[in-house]
Amino acid sequence: MTVSARLDDAAWLTASPLREVLAAFDSDGEEARIAGGAVRDAWLGLPRGDIDIATTALPDETMRRARAAGWKAVPTGLDHGTVTVVAEGQPFEVTTLRRDVATDGRRAVVAFTRDWAEDVRRRDLTMNGLTLDRDGCIHDLVGGLDDLKAGRARFIGDPHERIREDYLRILRFFRFHARFGRGELDREGLAAATAERAGLATLSRERVRAELLKLLVAPRAAETLRTMAEAGLLGLLLGGAPRVRRFERMVELDGAGDAVLRLAALAQVVTEDGERLQRRLRLTNAEARRLAAIGDTRPPLTPGVGEAAAKVALYRLGRQAFEDRARLGWADAGATPRDAAWADLVALPERWPVPKPPFAAGDFIARGVAPGPALGRALRAAEEAWIEAGFPAGEEAKALIDAAVR
Repeated sequence: MTVSARLDDAAWLTASPLREVLAAFDSDGEEARIAGGAVRDAWLGLPRGDIDIATTALPDETMRRARAAGWKAVPTGLDHGTVTVVAEGQPFEVTTLRRDVATDGRRAVVAFTRDWAEDVRRRDLTMNGLTLDRDGCIHDLVGGLDDLKAGRARFIGDPHERIREDYLRILRFFRFHARFGRGELDREGLAAATAERAGLATLSRERVRAELLKLLVAPRAAETLRTMAEAGLLGLLLGGAPRVRRFERMVELDGAGDAVLRLAALAQVVTEDGERLQRRLRLTNAEARRLAAIGDTRPPLTPGVGEAAAKVALYRLGRQAFEDRARLGWADAGATPRDAAWADLVALPERWPVPKPPFAAGDFIARGVAPGPALGRALRAAEEAWIEAGFPAGEEAKALIDAAVR
């Protein structure tokens, strides 16, 4: 049964270029609506991300209409009916209504349709199965509005069937619960996700990484991950035993929602853990470098090391790795977010800008050290002496050069 609701704030639908794009595909015998996440977020009063449009028009007709309006039309996924229309510099994915003909758990073969119900039923969760026409009316064929009101992430139709169409939907089920859910997870969905978990191994590492990092920063990530761990899902993803309690403490400390730091809290104790995460999740180069810089978190960096030793650690690690190691140590210690000693340790980079050594190779060459291995040894010896002396400057630093040369 179709349920309709009026969007409270629909003024954005009349803004250019969205108004013109919708009108172009919602006329002359064709119909177009906004679909998916933008509708969900608009109903919840949240900031809208990308706006995807579903239409009864076939891809060739979509491209013809876009070009007739003077817009760029990019055939980004014609096999699945998707054309990216760029109007006034803003991209819109415009996709023909479709139904699945065959699926293998990762991708689908589709056929085009003019039936909105067929298109909606192939989507994953009821909250993502809403469509919005240009008059501001939300069309709900799957109970998505009721589930949004209840804070319930629920699969459309049979959860097992939806998951077998694309096993990534297991992670999306947990992510959307962590972001929008209230109360317990939908029992049927949880049972199906647990039963079908072996299918996660068929997914590309890049897709798993993208979903997992979004999940880690969702509002209810901690309790959701605990459920996933109890169901045997989290260890499959990470390739090792998750440290859920440590993650929970990190969430209490990490108000900004740092996905990479939360991943380290969940799964990295030694350097090899970070290397395993890189292989299993195909992390970006920047993410992998950050985990490598954290390295081993034992022994932990704690306030007990004292100010002088903390400065040495900051100099050697660099600001990002120092802050990461300090926050992980804070989480391991179980100290409260208001603990002054830990907060002072994490804030050291703000209080003490890391100095650069007050000498360079030229200083040693001027004292008769020839370029080559001897110069390298002299530089390293002077730097170690400078660090041990507490990072002095001026005449005291010059004396270190003389000592290293001797």
